[in-house]
Amino acid sequence: MCSDLFEQRNMYLDQILGERRSHRIFTPEYPSEDEIRRILHAGLLAPFAAAAVGTSHDYFRRFFVIGRGSKAMKAVTPLVFTQVQRMADGLEKDMAVNPRLREKAASFARRLAMIRKAGVVPGVGTAPCYIVVAEKRGFPPVGLQSLAHCMENMWLKATALGLGFQLVSVTSQLSDDPAFCSVLGLAPGEWDLMGCAIGYPPDELTPSIRPPVEDVTRWLE
Repeated sequence: MCSDLFEQRNMYLDQILGERRSHRIFTPEYPSEDEIRRILHAGLLAPFAAAAVGTSHDYFRRFFVIGRGSKAMKAVTPLVFTQVQRMADGLEKDMAVNPRLREKAASFARRLAMIRKAGVVPGVGTAPCYIVVAEKRGFPPVGLQSLAHCMENMWLKATALGLGFQLVSVTSQLSDDPAFCSVLGLAPGEWDLMGCAIGYPPDELTPSIRPPVEDVTRWLE
């Protein structure tokens, strides 16, 4: 294959990788169904733990698209917020008796406090689409690792389509929640979950800034 074609493909890939950012503000406009399907297809192509859950013919991964204002969104929004409150309460108690944790988790605790004060979890109801991805649990338990690959694929595809993407990581804490899983039609405890918000960003963010590879790499002999 022509080396110029490889260079062109790598140029576009490098551009998408550099432009991938977290968007927390979205316009009211809904992405098209075709755009959402293309993002979900990218997630479906991501690696999964075949040795843990079986072959690619099994229903090892499922997607749930929850639109703003939908019946499902009205059901899950308070459940997600309640989980954030549980996390905040638990962290505060642990920090009160663990000085080392208090030092390390201070920034995260402040973020949870801000969400609690705002009364809304960013991305859940504030973005046009909240997408939950479920990965069948198996052994060894590596569902969250597989979901990380899935989210990265979806994130890059959304970036290529000019859409904003935000992880909603609290979703992973709802895998055993009966009420949340009931909305999805899943048995609680049988699937690992992860979520993201997708919509059109109002502004273009600057590319990610990272140190030179040489500064963070050791060539071992």
